[in-house]
Amino acid sequence: MSGHANSLKAIFLALGANFAIFVSKLVAALVTGSGAMLAEAVHSLADCGNQGLLLLGIRQTRRPPSDEFPLGWGRAMYFWSFLVAILLFSVGGMFSVYEGAHKLGHPEPLKWPWLALGVLAFGIVAEGISMHGCMQEVNKARGEQSLWTWFRETRSSELLVIFGEDLAALIGLCFAALAVGATMLTGNLIYDAIGTLAIGMLLLVVAVLLAVEVKALLIGQGVEPRRRAELLTFLKSRPEVAEVLNLITLQMGPDVMVAVKAKMEPAGSDRGLIDAINAVEAAMKAEFTDIRWSFFEPDVSD
Repeated sequence: MSGHANSLKAIFLALGANFAIFVSKLVAALVTGSGAMLAEAVHSLADCGNQGLLLLGIRQTRRPPSDEFPLGWGRAMYFWSFLVAILLFSVGGMFSVYEGAHKLGHPEPLKWPWLALGVLAFGIVAEGISMHGCMQEVNKARGEQSLWTWFRETRSSELLVIFGEDLAALIGLCFAALAVGATMLTGNLIYDAIGTLAIGMLLLVVAVLLAVEVKALLIGQGVEPRRRAELLTFLKSRPEVAEVLNLITLQMGPDVMVAVKAKMEPAGSDRGLIDAINAVEAAMKAEFTDIRWSFFEPDVSD
């Protein structure tokens, strides 16, 4: 769960940054006639497509439940997030590794290096703005958690993917700038090849980490551990509940399903027991507004 984080804001910032970088690379390609720069422009356009897939996922999560999909479409977001991670792995990482390996074996002289550095500098600024906006939303979501703990435990797949993509893009642009700069200063083309390989390996590592986290959500994870602890504390504090015997949660995109089995305090009658359960469920949904479905089973073993 993402707290009060605005995932849409982070997605639109990333989309704006990638589109601006695409335009700058395209202009540079048209001015210089560089096929490599044109390929980079297409790469940035593909990154824009990744944000488009996340926006499509968010739109699908808003579809209402039906007889065929009784729990709604919330988990559709995980499918699109996983697809973006795969595209980042294949289109981004594998292509860059291939390009780096090709440059090692068949080095090519740099064309218009100053223009390339200018485009990279612009890209670093644009991605920096996107990353800053993303971190604002991540900080809202993680609270006092470390960044790594948030990365492992968050249930907001779209914010997770944007964070990973922005981080990889920003570091990758820095790698590229260092590689181009080192090649210009030394005249040794191996730096450009090494830089391309480093970018590819970075993208592969980030893509695999993202895919592993989103895969867990696809399989079916409960809410974040800290959120589950808050829910347990709430239930145990209710005067109607004598003991919580079992608590099952399931994250469904932005929504949550909760199933509770509890030993209730004596209510005097069946009607009183039903009223007590209804009161606990109503209070629970008021306190945890992302709970959309709740199932409450009283223990009647005594």
